[in-house]
Amino acid sequence: MSGYEILSLHEIEPVPYHARGGEKLLTVDRLLDYRAAGVNAWTGDPGERLVPEHSEDTDEELYAVVAGRATFTVDGATLDAPAGTLVHVTAGENRTAFAEEPGTIVLAVGATPGEAHPASGWTSWVFADALRREGRVEEGRRAMATVLERNPSAWQASYNVACYEALAGNTGAAFEHLSRAAQIDAEAVRRLAAEDSDFDSLRDDPRWQEAVG
Repeated sequence: MSGYEILSLHEIEPVPYHARGGEKLLTVDRLLDYRAAGVNAWTGDPGERLVPEHSEDTDEELYAVVAGRATFTVDGATLDAPAGTLVHVTAGENRTAFAEEPGTIVLAVGATPGEAHPASGWTSWVFADALRREGRVEEGRRAMATVLERNPSAWQASYNVACYEALAGNTGAAFEHLSRAAQIDAEAVRRLAAEDSDFDSLRDDPRWQEAVG
């Protein structure tokens, strides 16, 4: 049996990234279970933000405008990016992009040079969080369960499941998965959890210090 898969970006249903500005994410890696690097896409119409404003600590990212036209801003420099443009952004550089034409699509590929890419499941979290906000909590939970099944040894997977359960009000499960993530990489979990608003409902619980130190 062949192992290849074919997926059209135009056929993917956009998922709103509610935790940021509502940008519309095409969860490519989630749908293909692609793990060699982070691979996703963003879509939007004129005036809509395509890429959330952010910088990466260690990842390099390559953005490819595959449809429409975008305007990128990287560390204050503005770039007009019609279809076919490639934008390479290194770690530490602040970046964002806005759509200039209807149906603009930007494909994003990112990874840390010289390191195996961790399967964090963050796009599955965006997908599950959108379901949760629609009241489809169990569907979102099943989506997050798939992340753990595929990546049982990745601390990022357990961490993102903990985020989902905390937001869903399942405190016991949130602490269970947060503790599991800390067992794998305590330093990374402490650093991220300290400022992660997803866990605001957990901070006054006595189990918080036990979970994250």
